[in-house]
Amino acid sequence: MPEEFLPIAQPDLDEDDIAEVVDTLRSGWLTYGPKTQRFEDAFKAMVGAEHAIAVNSCTAGLHLALLAAGVGPGDEVITTPMTFAATANVIVHVGATPVLADVTADDLNIDPEQVERKVTPRTRAILPVHYGGQACRMDEVLDIARRRGLKVIEDAAHCAGAGYKGRPIGAIGDAAVFSFYPVKNMTTGQGGIVTTNDGALADQVAALRNHGFDSDAWRRYGADADKAFYTMTAPGFNYYMFDLLASIGLGQLRRLPQFNARRRELAERYTRLFARVPEVEAPKVRPEVETNWHLYVIRLRDEANIRRDEFVQELRRRGIGTAVHYLPIHFHPYYRERFGFRKGDFPVAEAAFERIVSLPLFPKMADKDVDRVVEAVEEIIAERRP
Repeated sequence: MPEEFLPIAQPDLDEDDIAEVVDTLRSGWLTYGPKTQRFEDAFKAMVGAEHAIAVNSCTAGLHLALLAAGVGPGDEVITTPMTFAATANVIVHVGATPVLADVTADDLNIDPEQVERKVTPRTRAILPVHYGGQACRMDEVLDIARRRGLKVIEDAAHCAGAGYKGRPIGAIGDAAVFSFYPVKNMTTGQGGIVTTNDGALADQVAALRNHGFDSDAWRRYGADADKAFYTMTAPGFNYYMFDLLASIGLGQLRRLPQFNARRRELAERYTRLFARVPEVEAPKVRPEVETNWHLYVIRLRDEANIRRDEFVQELRRRGIGTAVHYLPIHFHPYYRERFGFRKGDFPVAEAAFERIVSLPLFPKMADKDVDRVVEAVEEIIAERRP
């Protein structure tokens, strides 16, 4: 019988997180209000951005950031095939066309050389995704954008606490959008945040997240309310974060450096132990980035003599959870049928997809959990050696 199941990820919630939520419940203010504003202030200070607008998901944040950047019907947005479907979906939601650029083989991030080739007169923005917590080559991406007059909206769903050339992710492009889903490096249960140094873009995102109103609930109903009604400046959405979620986020944000330090220790242990398994390729980290180790993604070499999907099943049979990040965007039926993508269009992403496996990595793991995973991998590989 396998040992107790080891999930790929698990949130780390403590008594302080619970106490903050209870305090919010007792306050009587549950929707957007003082706790969310505190969370926004703390997050923008962490990333060094002038503005932070909390929303109810990273998907919502990406949608709003594209709209605020003026992206709409007839436009094209360049992004990566190696991402969750929501990255491409929001491009479709604003009426634009997703254009995919292949990735680099080492870190699976979007390849700036491929981005340059995909720019057309219809291109309005670049949407790079910081894969697994490791930043894209942002200097090259920004150089392309500035020369071509494009906006850069960073999908930083994996990147809370990560950095690039000594700068925190969150204030490099025109906007960055983070996720606080439970499997991320910090959580609010559900939620996201948009950070930017562009005041006009921030104002537009803030209005659109709350139906397009010119005033939020806090200003309408709080003690300092200046008027009893509001007007709508654009047809917006019900996308705002509320204080119950932000209450969790306040404690999580304080412990984020601790979380990421533990992830680094676990990742280093994985890499050290996998040195004895030549059939497995450990993840590579570029020297100019500070990864937060959101994911630990190994690749099976041909010498492993096992297909990736069978390998995943063998680990599950031993009580170990895994995931594959990700099925490339152009493999999804909708994107094949709607935009005519075909297998072979993005060979680097496709080759990686056949071999990648994300292994368990979260702060509550013990060193012995890493040892157990590596030993299981060794056992599976050893069974297939000639």
